[in-house]
Amino acid sequence: MVISLSAALLLAVVLFVMIRSKTIKVGPAIVAALFGFFLASTDMAPDINRFLNSVADTINQIKI
Repeated sequence: MVISLSAALLLAVVLFVMIRSKTIKVGPAIVAALFGFFLASTDMAPDINRFLNSVADTINQIKI
């Protein structure tokens, strides 16, 4: 839950900044699409959520 909320908040901030700077291209469009999935909670949202959780777990396991 914390990862989902923080990911949605981060994507919202990134989307806001990109819209303000008028630099929405391919990369920002992907960010906007992910933000939309989190907001709309479509049928694909649980799959995206699981993917992002697995990425976060993988990053968390990296030892520096």
